[in-house]
Amino acid sequence: MDDYRAHDMTSLAGLVARGEVTPDDLLDTALARMHAVNPALNAVVHDYSDTARRMIADGLPKGPLTGVPFLLKDMGAESTRFPASLGSRLLANTSYKMNSTIYDRLESSGLVTFGRTAAPEGGVGAATEAAVYGGPTRNPWDTSRTPGGSSGGSGAAVAAGIVPGAHGSDGGGSIRIPASNCGLLGFKPTRAMVPDGPYAGEGWAGMAIEGFLTRSVRDTALLLDIVCGPDLGAPYVAPAMPCTFMESLDRPNTPLRIALCDTTLTGEAIHPECQAAVQDAAALLHDMGHHVTQARPTADTAGMMHAWTKIVACGTASWVRRALAKQGRDLRQGDIEGVARGAVEYARTVSGTDYLDAVETVHAYGRQMAAFFEDHDILLTPTMAEPPASIGRFAHDTEDYVAYRMGENGIFAYSPYTAAFNATGQPAVSLPLCRGADGLPIGIHLAGRFGADTALMSLCAEVERARPWFDQIPSLSGVDT
Repeated sequence: MDDYRAHDMTSLAGLVARGEVTPDDLLDTALARMHAVNPALNAVVHDYSDTARRMIADGLPKGPLTGVPFLLKDMGAESTRFPASLGSRLLANTSYKMNSTIYDRLESSGLVTFGRTAAPEGGVGAATEAAVYGGPTRNPWDTSRTPGGSSGGSGAAVAAGIVPGAHGSDGGGSIRIPASNCGLLGFKPTRAMVPDGPYAGEGWAGMAIEGFLTRSVRDTALLLDIVCGPDLGAPYVAPAMPCTFMESLDRPNTPLRIALCDTTLTGEAIHPECQAAVQDAAALLHDMGHHVTQARPTADTAGMMHAWTKIVACGTASWVRRALAKQGRDLRQGDIEGVARGAVEYARTVSGTDYLDAVETVHAYGRQMAAFFEDHDILLTPTMAEPPASIGRFAHDTEDYVAYRMGENGIFAYSPYTAAFNATGQPAVSLPLCRGADGLPIGIHLAGRFGADTALMSLCAEVERARPWFDQIPSLSGVDT
């Protein structure tokens, strides 16, 4: 199929529905593209194409995305069909006895899943360089740069045209960071909008949520409509939406009060290209009729980040402990990478009281940020404080977990915006609106009020119509086909 990359997921599904192509045709094309570019990218790390062939032969469900090739992150979306490694040698080839609710909903839409994509160990990191995959995952726009993390494999696979959309998850920016680095759309819904069950009630004290990376707003809207809604026994649910995500695409927004922040959330300067990009986005939104004013939240972002660091360390220690208990042994040299070892050691210093205090700090931060959104509908920032980092900058060999996250050149300095909205649970999105002087993507970040997902999606559609980005595709010089 010569024009495969000219279509988004919705368009490909239409071709299948009209009988212009078959699911096998699309899978053949996706696999050919994967075989051509994946050796240079290391994005797809588990090839389950034989399973995909059987699914097609057995008859796909009739749904809105029947026959469209799809990839799952190597973490979450648990399925009996697709074992995972979760970015870790300790967890390599983990199989599941039942499907997750999100996977069942995706499968019912008719998607043809044929593999899993790379993630850093335990989902911790703004780069995807897990040792279990034999090398780093690279950015299709520049293979010396990272696609981001932790959904870096999905970001690279979509940007490279292997699939038009893929599954991801986001506990501190793990969908939006790869979206920014790879020139894609990455939408993090409101907390509990997407189900976590039955394998988890919540991730990282409610800060982690699953979602998708796509090239079009309508694909993200459709995928979220397919999977959203509570699962059986969910500990809490998101607020009811006034309409579906797809319906929101055609709902005009009244002029919105948009707060522009072109520093970090704590007032530090950012890379000039990122600052210029967000100022350009502010001008675009102003020209679209929205009210844009300079404003920065006074919420205690530094305190939240310290609390986030404790919660994630405890989450890492928890999965390591469970894996070892299941295998009936102690931790061995080489089981986990340096950052995970450092997180486990740091977690030993966090008491139960400390952990609960950290959760309370995160909740207090949500209330502080909610007060800011009493006077503003949207907070506009860059997605990242810098262009995509070089491979190796955030390698997992260090055991200084706190410095890795909180240090002067750590992850929070590189990505100072995204984790805020995991902490608050608010919806947030990275849009591929800008490019740097070297042609690398620079994402623009929009955050809305808690539960106002459809309003944010409506704004995304409005921006996409004003400045389309769909044809921005990396050339992959030297490996392109």
